[in-house]
Amino acid sequence: MSFQMNVKKLNEKAILPTYGSAFAAGADLYACEEGEVTVAAGETKLIHTGLAMEIPEGLVGLIYARSGLASKKGLAPANKVGVIDSDYRGEIMVALHNHGSAPQTVAAGERIAQLVFTPYYTADFTVVDELSDTVRGVGGFGSTGSK
Repeated sequence: MSFQMNVKKLNEKAILPTYGSAFAAGADLYACEEGEVTVAAGETKLIHTGLAMEIPEGLVGLIYARSGLASKKGLAPANKVGVIDSDYRGEIMVALHNHGSAPQTVAAGERIAQLVFTPYYTADFTVVDELSDTVRGVGGFGSTGSK
């Protein structure tokens, strides 16, 4: 399933997102910086993509880590999952956090994250006196067992 996405290049060097395979759910986002950006151990830096998008109403863009970048360099989105609402028209940027113990560099044109589009629901919140019963009930963390 695919749809048309309007994209505005805010920088002539910006690279449009690409899918790594025919069945990839996430489109790779690319760094659009003048040169290398160094992210010190434990530091977070905003990395520009040079792109703005017109996400269709009813969809949300979710920014996830690229598994290779996270496992090899320790770089992943600082907020774990970035949320791009359909009414946002500014530049898409990725807050990369260095989870490792050594500085890491991000090169211009490097793939820095992946973008997944998904539908969402909004809720009308209603205060009630009671909630329906379930087998689990109020059991919290670890309440369903460890295996």
